[in-house]
Amino acid sequence: MTSLSPNALALDEQVCFPLYAASNLIQRIYRPLLEPLGLTYAQYLVMLVLWERDGITVRDLELRVMLDSGTLSPLLRRLETSGLIAKKPFADDGRVTVLALTAKGRRLRERAQSVPEALLCRMLDGRKLDAAALSQVAVLRAQLRALVSSLDHAMKRSA
Repeated sequence: MTSLSPNALALDEQVCFPLYAASNLIQRIYRPLLEPLGLTYAQYLVMLVLWERDGITVRDLELRVMLDSGTLSPLLRRLETSGLIAKKPFADDGRVTVLALTAKGRRLRERAQSVPEALLCRMLDGRKLDAAALSQVAVLRAQLRALVSSLDHAMKRSA
């Protein structure tokens, strides 16, 4: 087995730190893009899922966005209060809650159409949004998905 660097406890040697920093920076870049929509980053993630699959159960949403119910419940309450979603009991089992977009939530999708491209433009820091840049983003996305899958699998093994 290869041994770690003698500086294994240095911040620059950590795998977690660049991921943490990138996540924070991306959320900060998203903030001004999402403010006009009245959404936080976490609310945006929920809305993305609902725009893909309206009528999802809360449990399926938790799995999709990888948030626990303690984090998701107040977030869903705020989206419901703002009139973007409605919660209703599942027809076959009243203990299961289904989330549905309201008309206002569906209309918000149109206003959000420009967000992904605006984020990419800012992420590329002025570089042209061309096929090469989109290809680099696709590779990064695939690498990050593989990492998330690996980490999720490791978490399930250790639970």
